[in-house]
Amino acid sequence: QVQVVESGGGLVQAGGSLNLSCSASPSHFSIGAMSWYQQTPGKRRELVGSITNNLSPQYADSVKGRFTLSRDDVGNTVHLQMNRLTPEDTAIYFCSAWYMGRNYWGQGTQVTVSS
Repeated sequence: QVQVVESGGGLVQAGGSLNLSCSASPSHFSIGAMSWYQQTPGKRRELVGSITNNLSPQYADSVKGRFTLSRDDVGNTVHLQMNRLTPEDTAIYFCSAWYMGRNYWGQGTQVTVSS
């Protein structure tokens, strides 16, 4: 069983930055892709970015040039650096970890960007 835990959400003014982190455990599991999604009330969860161990990160068009995904060399931890935030980025951000044919999800972390 994989457990996924997110951290780093909060309230920030427009134009500011936040860094989200996500860890999947146990750390010795060979986790595949780890991804971030955002969800707002009444809308489906949408992919923000995804990163594997071997390939360059992939991003949604809405965050390209503003958000950066990175993954620690050891363990299963990813970081989402979010810059130049706008009120449209306000959402609950969920992390997922792909392992043995399924996605495991965290509980989500709230990001609120005030105008």
